[in-house]
Amino acid sequence: MTFISRILGFLRDILIARIFGAGMATDAFFVAFRIPNLLRRIFAEGAFSQAFVPILAEYKNTRTPEETRHLIDHITVLLGTTLFVITLIGILTAPFIIYISAPGFSDNPEKFNLTVELLQITFPYILFISLVALAGGILNTYGQFNVPAITPAFLNLSFIGCALWLTPLLDPPVLALAWAVFIGGILQLAFQLPYLLKLQLMPRIRFNNPDTGAWRVIKQMGPAIFGVSVGQISLLINTIFASLLVTGSVSWLYYADRLMEFPAGLLGVALGTILLPSLARHYNNHSNEEFSRLLDWGLRMTMLLTLPAALALALLSVPLIATLFHHGAFTEQDVWMTRNALVAYSIGLLGLILVKVLAPGFYARQNIKTPVKIAIVTLVATQMMNLAFIIPFQHAGLALAIGLGACINASLLYYKLRSHAIYQPQPGWLVFFVKIIIALAVMGLVLWFATGSDTSWLQGTIYERAIRLSWIIAAGAASYFAALWTLGFRIKDFVQKQTI
Repeated sequence: MTFISRILGFLRDILIARIFGAGMATDAFFVAFRIPNLLRRIFAEGAFSQAFVPILAEYKNTRTPEETRHLIDHITVLLGTTLFVITLIGILTAPFIIYISAPGFSDNPEKFNLTVELLQITFPYILFISLVALAGGILNTYGQFNVPAITPAFLNLSFIGCALWLTPLLDPPVLALAWAVFIGGILQLAFQLPYLLKLQLMPRIRFNNPDTGAWRVIKQMGPAIFGVSVGQISLLINTIFASLLVTGSVSWLYYADRLMEFPAGLLGVALGTILLPSLARHYNNHSNEEFSRLLDWGLRMTMLLTLPAALALALLSVPLIATLFHHGAFTEQDVWMTRNALVAYSIGLLGLILVKVLAPGFYARQNIKTPVKIAIVTLVATQMMNLAFIIPFQHAGLALAIGLGACINASLLYYKLRSHAIYQPQPGWLVFFVKIIIALAVMGLVLWFATGSDTSWLQGTIYERAIRLSWIIAAGAASYFAALWTLGFRIKDFVQKQTI
């Protein structure tokens, strides 16, 4: 389901690149959309989910169904009321927010005013998507993983529809993208409600005093807001830096980030979504050995799938960007600049996904403090690297700092899991890792010789590039998994069966 959503996300970005390219309008939209997107990660998919799901799992396993429904009702009222107020404040203070988040735009009144208008349209998305995250947390806890996984597809469908049919009707045309965000938020929420009704867990509006569980969620959210959002905070700070660079820098980072987010979202979000409620259940059942074994499974799956993805992103950076984006308003210069950012992102891809696997090891135990302390160290280190890399590498330096910061975050999370005796590696890691390296070497050679020169990818039609890229990706994947099979890997060895 996540894969389908990500494919639709690529289609949306292809359309955006073709229609709008990388310039003032896209810089304005990507800055405007990043603000509610940041708050989405903080209040919705980030801090709220990490605080809510373990406590909901505890209620599901140890309390009555009625007590569980009361928890859901009270959390809905608290979350909805808080985010409604934040949305109103965001709309009213949009000029101030843009001035702080993209100070470089203030030198261009047209660009600044356009960004403000776009932000005012997109800001209600945070309210809709937070309620979507609430519904998704409930469905994941009850084992309905497929519904929340496919839900983001509706935002991408909204983008595609508005880009195709609404763009010609608006002035400036980029307003269509902002309205796509607004409409997409409503569609995602509407899609999940019938499934809550089926589970008889549709929230009811109650304004009486919340129970202790609801307040525990709110209490956990405080530190979790910072702990799970370091990457997004760093991205926001990167936007500030990028707004001071040449026009197009924000857009180049966005397109590279979208390509990086394909494996990060497909693997990191999928694994993290499954691991959190499962780990919480083992913790509540005092199954420490199963808790550790499940974490080990998550780490092996991450290594198995993320390392080839990172290598492929680096080796196929120009083919990917040229095939997906190099048409219409997206120029050859945009290809090279986006390539630089994507290669920098690929260096830290493993760290970005490992964080999504390791952090649930703490959140499932309702331990927020440890990830927060690590997040503070990571944020400071990332900004120091920003300052060091921005001059020699420009926008690519900002991408490199994000990736290396994630690697620091993941390393510290792993160290703490081991030092707290929460995680004990299963036997066979050295042999497992050596086999992965051999398979990566085989795949790397196949991709290197099959890809040819980067400049050759700037010629031909989009269909010719797509066909050529498809068989190269197929050859790379086939060589990697064939090498693993030859070395003794079997699918059944990685199947993790659990009851929800």
